[in-house]
Amino acid sequence: MKIIGIESAALVASAAVVDGDAVLAEYTLNHKKTHSQTLLPMLDESVRMAEGDLGTVDAIAVSGGPGSFTGLRIGSATAKGLGLALGKPLVHVPTTAAMAYGLYGCRDLICPLMDARRGQVYTGLYTFDGSGRMLTLREPWAGDPEEVLEEIRARGGKAVFLGDGVPVFRGRLEAALGEDALFAPPHVSRQRASAVAALGLVLLREGKTVDAAEERPEYLRVSQAERERSERLRGGAG
Repeated sequence: MKIIGIESAALVASAAVVDGDAVLAEYTLNHKKTHSQTLLPMLDESVRMAEGDLGTVDAIAVSGGPGSFTGLRIGSATAKGLGLALGKPLVHVPTTAAMAYGLYGCRDLICPLMDARRGQVYTGLYTFDGSGRMLTLREPWAGDPEEVLEEIRARGGKAVFLGDGVPVFRGRLEAALGEDALFAPPHVSRQRASAVAALGLVLLREGKTVDAAEERPEYLRVSQAERERSERLRGGAG
């Protein structure tokens, strides 16, 4: 089965083509570029270099949040457009789950940390069982890092952290957990479209697809613009 992976939930923009157990092509950029400018050219280049045909893919897997509101909208719009144009289903892949899937087989706690600004993170808790099956110990949520630490301390054992929230909160994590705090190396420390596609294949085989017209990102909290509007309305009411 062949699947396209699209990742744009944070600073990283990434597109990949995965066929069965092989990554045919992947283009990943971790730089301050606008996803609307980079994502489609990256996808086009990945498909072209792999000498592929978009019409032969079985599905499009998209990183569905949590993450940047703008980034998620761009990724969702790109995936929806492809799905509708090609007549292919979409696979909604939680962003933090795809990040954890990059650490396949890890038996420790896996804790993706995405910097959500305002002192908060987007996160989730995962691990793998003895058969290599990924287990979701806690679904994605937005919260204070201290809540994350409390959850990890309650479960005990080592935890592997990854994501752009790590540089922001690393000192706090190390102070709280000591040697039980582990940190993923660079090649698996950020979002990757190949991980979105690989986990998307697992979900595709389980029949977990969504019609392109129905796909919606999971934001977990309201946008900054919505918060500011609400504050203005409250101020006007006073």
